[in-house]
Amino acid sequence: MRRILGLCAVAAVGFTAIAASSPAEAAYHLIRWQDTGFCQIWDRSIPTVPYPGNFTVIVGSEVPTFGDALVFKDGMLRSGACAF
Repeated sequence: MRRILGLCAVAAVGFTAIAASSPAEAAYHLIRWQDTGFCQIWDRSIPTVPYPGNFTVIVGSEVPTFGDALVFKDGMLRSGACAF
């Protein structure tokens, strides 16, 4: 039992070290759902795509920070390109 517990502890420390050593790259896209017109900020570091697939990417280039994406979304809401 002690060996299993020790092995689990070593594995947890190893996984934590790997996760901490990988660089945090956050980039965001603004996507617009085709059926509702609702705009959403999508984090590109998530390895999946939004579901369902009826969306279009409004921003072709990635926005570097979440704050910048919020400012861009606010501008799109004010111009009427996105629905609330």
